[in-house]
Amino acid sequence: MEEKLIKGNDNGNDNGNDNVNVNTNANGNDKIVNSKSSNRKLAWLLASRPKTLSGAAVPVVMALSMAWADSGTLRLVPALLCLLFAFVMQIDANFVNDYFDFLKGTDSVDRLGPQRACAQGWITPSAMRRGIAITTVCACLVGLPLVLYGGWWLVGVGAACVVFCFLYTTHLSYRGLGDVLVLLFFGLVPVCLTYYLQTGTLTRNVVYVSLACGMVIDTLLVVNNHRDREGDRRAGKVTLAVLMGPRLTELFYFALGLMACHMGLPYFFTHQWFTFFLPFVYLAIHARTYRSMKRIGCGRQLNAILGQTARNIALYGLLFSLGRLLDAWLLL
Repeated sequence: MEEKLIKGNDNGNDNGNDNVNVNTNANGNDKIVNSKSSNRKLAWLLASRPKTLSGAAVPVVMALSMAWADSGTLRLVPALLCLLFAFVMQIDANFVNDYFDFLKGTDSVDRLGPQRACAQGWITPSAMRRGIAITTVCACLVGLPLVLYGGWWLVGVGAACVVFCFLYTTHLSYRGLGDVLVLLFFGLVPVCLTYYLQTGTLTRNVVYVSLACGMVIDTLLVVNNHRDREGDRRAGKVTLAVLMGPRLTELFYFALGLMACHMGLPYFFTHQWFTFFLPFVYLAIHARTYRSMKRIGCGRQLNAILGQTARNIALYGLLFSLGRLLDAWLLL
């Protein structure tokens, strides 16, 4: 068990004079033990949810591997800007989710998943609002130079990313549309745009891969919503897990990984074997995680499945990217 010290504020001030001692248990949950030492930075680190950043990186990395394999070149500056924009937007989305779910009462002190900063009093709502403002501005500043490589129409895309970052938590995730947004903003948008900024073109294969990427990353949301199903139902949050029930949600989880791997069929028909077959290593591990998910059923133990799913997403991105690079090398 890893012990962490982070700040909290029981009096509602932003001075950060009170501190909370947090233990992280085997299920990945943070539990407050006492209030003794000071570490405001760790409070913000936990609120940023570092484990979710792999989901932001995977679409960009996959797109870059395709761009290099197809064009033989890599534009370093736009690549880094795309990656940094993805990271900052993910942190921004996590802050927004923490704040608005706290206001709506979705995140309570007895939630099954990892504890949230506002709900636990580690960060006050006013401080979180400032954090959201800062990360939103930073994302815009990071993304703006990309217009030099792709044109001013990218401002509209960036604005859409920011708007839907807020709409996801405030409205759309409460209406069963969270999975659609994941498919768009963790699949189609980052993969296609990163590839376009590298090559100036877009192909059908890139679109297929972007959909596959979105499906794989959506498995993380499916587990999260499966775990929180009953709490979400009580809070009036209508996710797909609430609508489908536990058995269909579990099947949906597995089907996403299965469909994602078969989205690579165009590479099979063009004899690019590594690109097609390497992701099936992910599928085998995904199937094992699915069986564990079914065995657990419900409760806090699903946090372990959440961690395994995050690992699986990173593995999928690495396997696909490696396959793309190997096939490109063999074709030289």
